[in-house]
Amino acid sequence: MKQYTALTTTFLATCTIFLSACNGASTDPNAANNSPTNTATNAAATTPTANAIPIGIAVAQTSNVALLGQEQVAGAKIAEKYFNDQGGINGTPIKLVFQDTSGDEAGAINAFQTLINKNKVVGIVGPTLSQQAFSADPVAERVKIPVIGPSNTAKGIPEIGDYVARVSAPVSVVAPNSVKAALKQNPNIKKVAVFFAQNDAFSKSETEIFQQTVKDQSLELVTVQKFQTSDTDFQTQATNAINLKPDLIIISGLAADGGNLVRQLRELGYQGLIVGGNGLNTSNIFPVCKALCDGVLIAQAYSPEHPGEINANFRKAYVDQYKKEPPQFSAQAFAAVQVYVEALKDLDKKSKVNKLQLPQLRTDLNQQILSGKYKTPLGEIAFSPIGEIIQKDFYVAQIKIDKDGSNGKFTFIK
Repeated sequence: MKQYTALTTTFLATCTIFLSACNGASTDPNAANNSPTNTATNAAATTPTANAIPIGIAVAQTSNVALLGQEQVAGAKIAEKYFNDQGGINGTPIKLVFQDTSGDEAGAINAFQTLINKNKVVGIVGPTLSQQAFSADPVAERVKIPVIGPSNTAKGIPEIGDYVARVSAPVSVVAPNSVKAALKQNPNIKKVAVFFAQNDAFSKSETEIFQQTVKDQSLELVTVQKFQTSDTDFQTQATNAINLKPDLIIISGLAADGGNLVRQLRELGYQGLIVGGNGLNTSNIFPVCKALCDGVLIAQAYSPEHPGEINANFRKAYVDQYKKEPPQFSAQAFAAVQVYVEALKDLDKKSKVNKLQLPQLRTDLNQQILSGKYKTPLGEIAFSPIGEIIQKDFYVAQIKIDKDGSNGKFTFIK
């Protein structure tokens, strides 16, 4: 089991404006509430269709989490077209089947059950939030279907089970980089205030890393302020923090709440540096805080400028369609689909996937995923024996917004 492997294997580690949906992907909007027992029974003795190999995409297309999830939809659909144009799985196309997880655990569980029981997918990309993964991934684990987390960076995700992996680097690796970048910009930082969403598993995991980084850098943590991802009014928490005169504020939340918090901090007069966590890592916060987003630092696991043919092709496809640079969440979703495609192609060379019974295909596919190496838009990645991503390239970007708040971008710091 992974829990045992994790003890014996060296740990290798080293989260809008709504986007318009692309054409050409298959979507099933209906949700089913089937039990895991029924799921396992119905999945047996089934083979993928000879016409297309179904891969499930379970991300948030509605709720406040859709600011992140719809970027994942965009990345996945670009991957579907790109790899099918290249011949799919040795001549057989893939078919992405989308299910909306919304923003809570129940939505993620329902989406997973529908993809497993009704859509008979070979594997799942999702969910959007770590909070959802801790509830939904065990559903997949019980029926032995591979899951690749595209944006689940909280501690403990790969350890959920043998069939759970992620292409999103853990927060413990990524988050400290933005604090170090802030110190480079302002070596005189002494006092730090921290904000985090207490109802979100990822935000709670991330803030622990941020707070430890503050201590490791010999900085003074003057206050820790809590909020909910559903909050819109942060006047009390913001005022409490500003009164302590921090030189740096660190925010762990999601795009909507995090963007509103940034806006209100600036409106109340805070002028120091702000570090945002991975939940703010989307251009969809620009319409939320507009010109007041300017200057926010966010660590990145992806750069549009990363060298390599696959990233150049992904970047071009994204820019051609959306007229802006691709964000991290889209790149990670693309990479997750790519892992499935390349693993399926390698597996198909050994034994034709269309002739394997579905339970056997899922098991063999999971083993193939963990043994492969993949040149993705994120750079070259692989997986540790427990499903943790092995990635070497990381970045920090700073948000730059026009004074009128009409246009913004992530500027990568060298």
